Amino acid sequence: MNQTTSKKVVQLSHGGGGKEMNHLIKDLFFKAFDNPILRSEEDSAVLHFNGDVAFTTDSFTVAPLFFSGGDIGKLSIAGTVNDLAMMAAEPQYLSCSFIIEEGFEITKLKTIVESMAKELKQSGARIVCGDTKVVPRGCADGLFINTTGVGRILRKGISVKSVAEDDVIIVSRDIGRHGASILMAREGLTLDSDLTSDCATLWPIVEQLIAANIEIHAMRDATRGGLSAVLNEWAVASDVEINVKEEAIPVCDEVRGLCELYGFEPFDLANEGTFILAVPRESADATLEIMKRFCHCEQAAIIGEVNQNRKGKVILNTPWGSTRYLDLPQGELLPRIC
Repeated sequence: MNQTTSKKVVQLSHGGGGKEMNHLIKDLFFKAFDNPILRSEEDSAVLHFNGDVAFTTDSFTVAPLFFSGGDIGKLSIAGTVNDLAMMAAEPQYLSCSFIIEEGFEITKLKTIVESMAKELKQSGARIVCGDTKVVPRGCADGLFINTTGVGRILRKGISVKSVAEDDVIIVSRDIGRHGASILMAREGLTLDSDLTSDCATLWPIVEQLIAANIEIHAMRDATRGGLSAVLNEWAVASDVEINVKEEAIPVCDEVRGLCELYGFEPFDLANEGTFILAVPRESADATLEIMKRFCHCEQAAIIGEVNQNRKGKVILNTPWGSTRYLDLPQGELLPRIC
C-alpha cells in the first residue's frame, strides 16, 4: 500500500498538484476508470465522432452520500448517462470532477469511485478526463461530483416539442422511489421496509427500443420534480393537453405511505431510474412488450394520452371520477436530492 492510500482521510495536499495528488489520481481514479484516452494524460481528451452528438452536464450534491440502492458515485454516472439516453444518444465519453472536503475518509472515496466504475459498465461509457480539488474543512459537505457526458445520437427528432395528439404516455416503472429513499435516509426512519432508490442506468432499455425501431416522440427521466414536472414541461413545450389516470400510475406501498406521512404527492417525488415516454398509440403495445420482456420493466404501464383540448395543461383523473390539474411542483420538497 503506497503512502497516499494508507492515509485514512483526504489531506489538503491531495489537491495541491504534487506527489500526494499524483498518487491519489493514479492509484484511485486512473485505476478505477482505466482506458487509453484517460491514460494518455493530456490536458484535453481527443475524441472521435461521426454525426450528431448529445452533450450534457450535471453536478451531484446528494445528502446523504450513501443511501439504500446507491450512492453519490452511482448517481453521478447514471444521472449523466440517462440524460444522454433520453435523447437516444449512445453514451460514449464522460468527464468527472471531484470537490473533496479535507478530512474525507479515503475508504469512503474508494467505495464511491468503485461504484462509479461498476455503473459505467451498464452503458459502456468511459471517463476520459477529469479534475480533483480538495477544499478546507467546512467548505464543502464531504464530496461533490460534477460529470459531463457526450454521446452519439442514434435516433433524431426526440424532443419535448414532439409530443403529438393521440400519443400515449408510458412510465417505465413505479415512481417516487429515489425521493422516498433519500427522505428515509435523511430523517433516519427505521420503518420495516425494503424500499430502495430506483437509481439505475437507462441506456440498455432505450437501446432495445431503438433496435426494435419503436417510434418515440419524447423521452425524459423523471428526476427533480418527478412525473409532474416532466408532463407539465411536455404539455407546455408541445402545446397539448396530457390526460393521465391516477389509478394507472404505479406507486409502491412504501412510497405511498411516506407521502401520506409527510403530505407529499408521489407524482412530485424524484426518480433516478424511471423515465416517461410519449409514443404513437399504435406503437404502445409493442413498446410495453419490449420493455417488459427484455428490459426488466415489469411495471411499465400506459398512464395517459395526449389531446388538443386544454393546451399546456396536465389533467389528473382520480379514482373517484373527479379531475384536477396536475401542476408543476412548487417550492423545494427535498433539497440536495441528487
